[in-house]
Amino acid sequence: MTTFSASDIAGMERFYRVNLINSLSGFKSANLVGTVSGEGETNLAIFSQVFHVGANPPLMGMLVRPDSAERHTLRNLLDTGYFTLNHVHESFYRQAHQTSARYEVSEFEACGFTAQFTDALPAPYVAEAQVKIGLQLAQRTDIALNGTILIIGRVLEVMMPEDCLLGDGYLDIEKAGTITASALDGYHITQRLARLAYAKPNQPAREVGG
Repeated sequence: MTTFSASDIAGMERFYRVNLINSLSGFKSANLVGTVSGEGETNLAIFSQVFHVGANPPLMGMLVRPDSAERHTLRNLLDTGYFTLNHVHESFYRQAHQTSARYEVSEFEACGFTAQFTDALPAPYVAEAQVKIGLQLAQRTDIALNGTILIIGRVLEVMMPEDCLLGDGYLDIEKAGTITASALDGYHITQRLARLAYAKPNQPAREVGG
């Protein structure tokens, strides 16, 4: 068992520390975030810090790194008030990773994705994605500890394959081909172990169907 103290971590080489700390939270979601500027220029960027905030009202959160460099995603969603989340599919994870490069043109064009628009919001979806969520900016919170910005969006629209939605509302993201991420550059397919019933005291965990 390897153990690192806080002082050990502070003394690590920069990129070693970044890789280690980014790995500690385990598997994370992998989403392409679609935005559009006020001038109509589309932008696409991969994010692994996306999470559920609440179901009623339906809210999702996203952490954006400190705004020390130009962040098209952040600028666009603050300017227009809208963004999309598109699950990264196993068929295009390499293209999705490439959206983290700094392009002078839209990442849709540079990385081979197709922008898809609906009447619900102006931000573009990734046409190739199987699971897509359209959101309106609900709240921005600046985190003073490290300059990170928490964006919370209200869900306006959801699209998914019909055969991936179970009768109780459970979305089978594995069947939809959604992958997961680790650290800054690890991508993984998943295998579900089970769905477990609502936990109650003094009762063993039991599986539910679906």
